[in-house]
Amino acid sequence: MSHRLEEIIALFDGLFAETYHTRLVRGGDEPLYLPADDATPFHRVIFARGFFTSALHEISHWCIAGARRRRLEDYGYWYLPDGRDAAQQRDFEAVEVAPQALELLFSRACGLTFHVSVDNLEGDAEVDRHAFHASVEARAARYEREGLPPRAEAMRTALAAYYFRGASPAEAVAAGRACLEAATA
Repeated sequence: MSHRLEEIIALFDGLFAETYHTRLVRGGDEPLYLPADDATPFHRVIFARGFFTSALHEISHWCIAGARRRRLEDYGYWYLPDGRDAAQQRDFEAVEVAPQALELLFSRACGLTFHVSVDNLEGDAEVDRHAFHASVEARAARYEREGLPPRAEAMRTALAAYYFRGASPAEAVAAGRACLEAATA
């Protein structure tokens, strides 16, 4: 099964460009979320280096961010780069559980293997990847039981329709839009 960038961009943009004025954009070394401004009339979910998995991860963050946060660059979150100490790493993992749980569900929906990211290769903190992975799995299971946020459910539905049911991009987007409409009805 191929996972081309054009596919995920078409699915995301088909779902959210019109309704949320948000587009998925291939970026450089670092991912970033930029709200619309005078130069660009739409919000941009920018994923790193053309990696499909980076796109899934950044979409996950966007699906969780509320309306107020979506008006702020990078949703107004703090981010400490690689090299965090133990306390900073705990804080990082606490805020990353939910988006990585969505990323896990998105990965499953399009037939990809998910790899948890502790994102601290240069740090002096002892990182327990297995414990963090277990936390991500538990949060994904909770989403499955309690329901995903509406935009996340729409994205997961579109991914599954396209990658597992063989729907065309237009049909996959229509399936995702139906989820959004049901959530707002």
